Amino acid sequence: QVQLVESGGGLVQAGGSLRLSCTASRRTFVAMGWFRQAPGKEREFVAAINWSGSNTRYADSVKGRFTISIGNSRDAVYLQMNSLKPEETAVYYCAAAANMWSTASAFLRSRYEYWGQGTQVTVSS
Repeated sequence: QVQLVESGGGLVQAGGSLRLSCTASRRTFVAMGWFRQAPGKEREFVAAINWSGSNTRYADSVKGRFTISIGNSRDAVYLQMNSLKPEETAVYYCAAAANMWSTASAFLRSRYEYWGQGTQVTVSS
């Protein structure tokens, strides 16, 4: 059974930064990504990266502020979040794709077979 474990969430003031980490129990994924879900809202795409780190995609709302990166051993993915906003308070989920993946469809939840339990990010105003 594949496991994804997120860490790095917490409470931060608006304008602050956090770095999320996600470690996988195996390293055979073709891509990994981050999604988030605020209370009462649907889970939305944040960022994704392929296994080599050569292709990334970001939601328009986070471009220029968030950076996704993949670990050298390809079993971890990171999300550096800068200039955080209160409306970005949510549970952040790590996801991994084991099969076909492309940046064109990176925003689709259905492209990811495995999901972590999530880590809470709270941005205070």
